[in-house]
Amino acid sequence: MSDNTVGKSLRRLVALGLEGSANKLGVGIIAHDLSASGQKTGSATVLANIRRTYITPPGQDTAKHHRQNILPLIEEALTSSGLTPAHIDVICFTKGPGMGSPLVSVAVVARTLSLLWNKPIVCVNHCIGHIEMGREITGATNPVVLYVSGGNTQVIAYSKNRYRIFGETLDIAVGNCLDRFARVVNLPNDPSPGYNIEQAAKGGNKYIELPYAVKGMDVSFSGILSYIETIGMDVLKKGECSVEDLCFSLQETIFAMLVEITERAMAHIGSTEVLVVGGVGCNVRLQEMISIMAHERGGQVFATDERFCIDNGIMIAHAGLLSHVAGQEYTLNQTTCTQRFRTDAVYVAWRSDE
Repeated sequence: MSDNTVGKSLRRLVALGLEGSANKLGVGIIAHDLSASGQKTGSATVLANIRRTYITPPGQDTAKHHRQNILPLIEEALTSSGLTPAHIDVICFTKGPGMGSPLVSVAVVARTLSLLWNKPIVCVNHCIGHIEMGREITGATNPVVLYVSGGNTQVIAYSKNRYRIFGETLDIAVGNCLDRFARVVNLPNDPSPGYNIEQAAKGGNKYIELPYAVKGMDVSFSGILSYIETIGMDVLKKGECSVEDLCFSLQETIFAMLVEITERAMAHIGSTEVLVVGGVGCNVRLQEMISIMAHERGGQVFATDERFCIDNGIMIAHAGLLSHVAGQEYTLNQTTCTQRFRTDAVYVAWRSDE
């Protein structure tokens, strides 16, 4: 451990977090102040949160981008925080879920730094990184979590040291649906397909009826995507609607599905809090629709801005440090990557049911 002290009764632990599960490469450094008994006191301190997004051309290698950029980003994070490797107490990295090659590229760097700097290493579930960062930033205590991103769509609630999945996508994730539709209507990848759909939807004023696929607590997006790629594009070619109308209709339909299953989860566990996390959670219209539902139930919605909503290294550092302080340890042999790393597979040692 480094000799990080704050006052006479507090000890400071500092974590370096590495995130590279998809096209976002993030490096974050965070500090937790601990009491003499080892309990976290006050809010975490963000010391560095640096991200580089790879706007992926078709057929190009995201892992190569991460390998080329991760060392300069780590150096930049250390410089901006005014720290050296000696100040770092633990190395945290994303174990999964995510894209195989990018995950492995970042994990190799994390393992190497752990050995070179003689620091413990912690594996972090990407989704739990989002949840814990959201709870830390917003102050939500025990919310129903709507996790929406390019690769994941889940409704989650905590119980007995696990984040339990109440509902999820049966096929593709909501972000993947939006990304693929953006390509169909030739919206650019820069800064992101979902953002460009959100902006285009603001100009839509005609709702095109689309399939509504809620199955119990689960949702399905592939049929909606197929329908809008065929019937929707046919209507577009006939001049009966605009690209903006299709973007508006797609957003309204799939977000209504997400609101429905989120409300059902709130009713089931009796919660009045909703926390929206993941890259798609930045969408203002989604936040509006969730807020309307929650307020009608006498509840409250929590969401973060793009610094913490979009994939980042600080969320991995924060969740990893919570795990480390709770006594969860990993050997190098355990620091493999798992592309399909389930949220409910993680033992959440740092929370209790009290």
